[in-house]
Amino acid sequence: MSEDASSLNGRKPAPSLTIYDVARAAGVSIASVSRVLNGHTTPRPETRERVLRAVRELGFVPDGAARALSSRLKEVVAVVFRRPAVEPSTEIGAEPEFQDEADGLVFIDVVNRGIEISAQLENFDLLLSSVRVDEPTPHGKVAKLAGKSDGIILHDRVLTPAGVVRLSEKIPVVTLAGTPTRASVNIVADNDGGMRELTHHLLGTHGYRSIAYLSGRADSPDNQARGAALREVAKEYGIEPAVGPVWTGEYSAAGGVRVIRQVLAEGGALPRAICCANDQTALGVINEIQRHGLRVPEDVAVTGFDDVYIARHTNPPLTTVRQPIERLGALAFQTLHSMIGGERPAERQIVLPVHVVLRSSCGCRPDPAPSSGHGLAQR
Repeated sequence: MSEDASSLNGRKPAPSLTIYDVARAAGVSIASVSRVLNGHTTPRPETRERVLRAVRELGFVPDGAARALSSRLKEVVAVVFRRPAVEPSTEIGAEPEFQDEADGLVFIDVVNRGIEISAQLENFDLLLSSVRVDEPTPHGKVAKLAGKSDGIILHDRVLTPAGVVRLSEKIPVVTLAGTPTRASVNIVADNDGGMRELTHHLLGTHGYRSIAYLSGRADSPDNQARGAALREVAKEYGIEPAVGPVWTGEYSAAGGVRVIRQVLAEGGALPRAICCANDQTALGVINEIQRHGLRVPEDVAVTGFDDVYIARHTNPPLTTVRQPIERLGALAFQTLHSMIGGERPAERQIVLPVHVVLRSSCGCRPDPAPSSGHGLAQR
């Protein structure tokens, strides 16, 4: 369209428009815009008309990059997470105790559900894969997945920051609980704020004078942020927390069991409070403490992080920090989807709020049992 023709319509075409803007104006996915612009016959007539109307009203003229994007769109997003190094046994009954619990993936499953639901709304499919936590060279596998998708979401520290930057030169990248880079977008919960609030509650409100941080994987950015926050708050109270290799649980119930078992077997005393890096670790800790005849929270207070569903069903119910887990996944896809459509991210790190959920495992009084009154018939 010429400048004169645009002026007659009262609008000049915006050179920065992308097919994402067309999709937003038409109320459809970028995949639908792609199909219409490429002359596919699959879009419904009403969808085609909405896209073409948006193109006319916006004055959108696809440039070379937009044409290339719309023609190569696969409508697939890859998702990669890290799995424990333990390999499943092939023999029935041969699994060592708790081996199946080494796959502490409840949190990841809920995040992936958020990704999947959001992707389905945009007619995208997921290509789901994993790498071992001790995988020395995951770059080749990740690059292969990138070649089959329009964008990629990486959980935790699948790649180093330098590796993420290199990958971002080929494909849009969003990391979940990773490390921010100049070329990707990182989405994370407020680990620092959540752990600070929880630690202040244990040391200030309850007045406990000894505390441990039972950590997750050492190279996990989430784990590092939570541990640092606990240490700094403990220092404010003049307390040196128990931390280090002995107190590493790898984010699993099995890891929590192993740590408590090792500390007690070596004749050590448990601290008055144990903050676990996630809820599944806390589940193993509570069970092992109780197995040794100790009480939670009367002898040892235990807390988690995440507020996955099992936190409400432990005995006692688990005090924890609630993350918006499914929202993390949904936002990761939404951000990646806009990047695939050519939109430039407004920020390179998005931090979602968290809050402490107080239950009885920390020493707080449990909520009273719900009344059978209020006009409801007893059954």
